[in-house]
Amino acid sequence: MKNKNRFENEINFTKIYNEHMNDHVALREIICNKEMFSHTLCDVREEDIFAGRDSYGAIGFTPEIGGNGGYCYYCGEAEIKEELDKEDLDIVYKKDLQSTLEFWKNEATKVKVRKSYSGDMDKVLPSDNYTGEPGVAFPLYRMGGIYINYDKLMKLGISGIMQEVKQASNACEDKELFKAMGMSLEFMSETCIKYAGQARKLDKIEMEDALIKISSEAPQTLREAISLMWIYTILSKGLNCGRMDVYLGDFYARDIDSGLLTEDEALQLVVGLWKLIAERKTTWNGRVIIGGMGRRNEKNADRFALVAMEASRLVLEIEPQLSLRFYEGMDPELMEKAIEVIGEGRTYPMLYNDDVNVVAVQKAFEIPYEEALQYVPYGCGEYIIDHRSYGTPSGVINLLKALEITMYNGKDLLSGRQMGPQTGEFESFKKFDDFYEAYKKQVKYFALALAKQEDLEYKITAENASFLYLSMLYDGCLESGKSIFNGGIKYLGGTLETYGNVNTADSLTAIKELVFDKKIISKSKLLKAMEANFEGYEIERNMLLKAPKYGNDDEVADSMVIDHHNFVCNTIKAAGKRTNLHSYLGVIINNSANTTLGQWTLASADGRKAYEPMANANMPSAGSDKKGITAVLNSQVKPDPSIHAGAVQNMKFSKDLFTKSTNTVKSLLSTYFKKGGTQAMITVVNRGDLEKAMINPEKFSHIFVRVGGFSARFIELEIAVQKEIISRTTY
Repeated sequence: MKNKNRFENEINFTKIYNEHMNDHVALREIICNKEMFSHTLCDVREEDIFAGRDSYGAIGFTPEIGGNGGYCYYCGEAEIKEELDKEDLDIVYKKDLQSTLEFWKNEATKVKVRKSYSGDMDKVLPSDNYTGEPGVAFPLYRMGGIYINYDKLMKLGISGIMQEVKQASNACEDKELFKAMGMSLEFMSETCIKYAGQARKLDKIEMEDALIKISSEAPQTLREAISLMWIYTILSKGLNCGRMDVYLGDFYARDIDSGLLTEDEALQLVVGLWKLIAERKTTWNGRVIIGGMGRRNEKNADRFALVAMEASRLVLEIEPQLSLRFYEGMDPELMEKAIEVIGEGRTYPMLYNDDVNVVAVQKAFEIPYEEALQYVPYGCGEYIIDHRSYGTPSGVINLLKALEITMYNGKDLLSGRQMGPQTGEFESFKKFDDFYEAYKKQVKYFALALAKQEDLEYKITAENASFLYLSMLYDGCLESGKSIFNGGIKYLGGTLETYGNVNTADSLTAIKELVFDKKIISKSKLLKAMEANFEGYEIERNMLLKAPKYGNDDEVADSMVIDHHNFVCNTIKAAGKRTNLHSYLGVIINNSANTTLGQWTLASADGRKAYEPMANANMPSAGSDKKGITAVLNSQVKPDPSIHAGAVQNMKFSKDLFTKSTNTVKSLLSTYFKKGGTQAMITVVNRGDLEKAMINPEKFSHIFVRVGGFSARFIELEIAVQKEIISRTTY
């Protein structure tokens, strides 16, 4: 029978929150968490090797963006409204649900952040939904990029962390914070025992034994270690799993060498974990990091890294997002295995070049080299420092839209709204440099507002929650006696997602060359051509398309990309200096926003038509790379990697090239990385298969592609995104 009171749990959660609204935020948090987890923790299933499945209610608590688009204390308003529209609801239930919805309209953390905006911020950032209306800058109310200290968790276990909490409590004033931490650990232990009981009923003796063991002691075996890390991940609501080969490598090696496990048995444990990670369907997260500099017991870590890649070969899912850090001198077997797995169409592991990235991270984040060794990618490709820093991407800027409104004195033609400052009409500029400076003023205007939004978001969030499970396993929190966002974390930073970088630079190149330098196209004609979406102006569009383009190892085009890249990244960094953030850095990453934002952007001076997708991250615009993959890679290594917090390089190879000419591909990638390539996200697929998949999707569910900073089954993507991926050059 259909449950008419679908959101009864959310109503109860709200009542608990209300009862404890004036309690210490940490105590309120654990009390609310216990209520929430009573119905969002899912039972062990027959096929499970490890316990721990979670879900998201329409109302709840989470440190990272949840299934309803909220964070901290959130409310999925659309879901509740949909329920309220039903005609057969119980009267009392409907009244309670209406009261619940009204309560969270003021109490949700996202709402509190927005209400804290100054008048200027309200004007600059009118919307938080870049899919719904045109705009240049959009705040994203969320936290992201949790990487707790799993290595510490493995060494101490629940009881060891409890002892650290008690010791820290003796030396600090905020006793309620540490009381709540203790309660959180007790709840975790109780959760392990509860799951052990479920395992017993299913006759899963090994699972039961491991859960009982970790409820009170540090893990001693691989099975126990994975059980502990996964339970903590579920309760913390973290979405990434850290440098797994470091904290599980010793357990793996010890179990194999002692004969406790065979290699196949150990592989099956990792496969079981991979399936649980995949089932969470976090899309942009689920990161598992292997390889790289700064690992202890590297030989043991390498052994686990190989098993992790084999698990990704066997588990045909889009998560976990396995990421291989590598460097000159690392065991070559790891890269060999990576190429094998990628060649089978898995899109994993993603490749990160430590020989470039470690020093770049050190400079960008302004931290010691030893700490830069612990950089980890998350989300769609941003970097943070493992259990030492936070860098939520809480803002989006559409650089091509910024250029568009610059041509109309800060006004947006689509909405008729004055979006940016008045910097002059396009036809009034006598020199290209003056026009370029006007564009820069627009970007600075929006970047500063987004930096302030990031700073404010942390402040309001800290006032509302302690994020207990994070605070216990992030460096600096126990030592300082403060929760993670209330001064506890060592490096509190933010990132700004930038889109349209390449299209903007190519447009600037075309405007400089054809309008200002050679005066082939007049300013008024260019405006008319773009406003007409080039209909009737095919000659002008053809000239714009033929102007120098990034991705061809062309000095003119690439010089503009470099200059524009330096300006954007340094502007974002400078904006962060005007806040309380340790760092605020741009990221040239991509999800599918290059397509979404393109739908709100008019025709551009690079020849792109209105509403079409923009180039994917640091890749050339579709079809503009005319000189082959070598020229593309030569262009990609030119922008400075030491002034941002991550850039995505998506590459699409045909199966024939990748599998039949593997040595050629290896040589190509090796040269790219030696010349300064930071990373590579590789899709191996035939273009024809993608086109067939759009016609007969049921026959092609096995095809995986890199969209931007995440992978997906091709057939599950929106048609506009599918077309954009097909338009990318296949080498």
